[in-house]
Amino acid sequence: MTVTLKAVGIVSESIPASVAFYRLLGITADDPGDQPHAEAEVGGLRVMWDSVAAMAEIDPTWTRPSGGQPMTLAFQCASPEEVDQTYARVVAAGHGSHREPWDAFWGQRYAVVVDPDGNHVDLYAAT
Repeated sequence: MTVTLKAVGIVSESIPASVAFYRLLGITADDPGDQPHAEAEVGGLRVMWDSVAAMAEIDPTWTRPSGGQPMTLAFQCASPEEVDQTYARVVAAGHGSHREPWDAFWGQRYAVVVDPDGNHVDLYAAT
């Protein structure tokens, strides 16, 4: 049996706001309008957005996680400079910063931004 990760789901209060955030990171996604679900393909992996209302319909016992960010996604950048540029573009667009770019002890340039739903999004590149 072979199990392959093919999709990542993001539950969102506002799918249009979340899609706009991830477009800043280079994900190409159609305008979701007022739909309760949206998808985009990224390097063979599907990124899927579902509204909070859709989650409640799919699973009436679902509740938003608490006590920390619900999940973390990590985006590899081509260079340390691209980490800095991407971080600056996301923050300039009004999104949150969890940690400004720094040179991590494990040999990467790293930064952490926050998407509209409070998820941490790592940006990194080898130094």
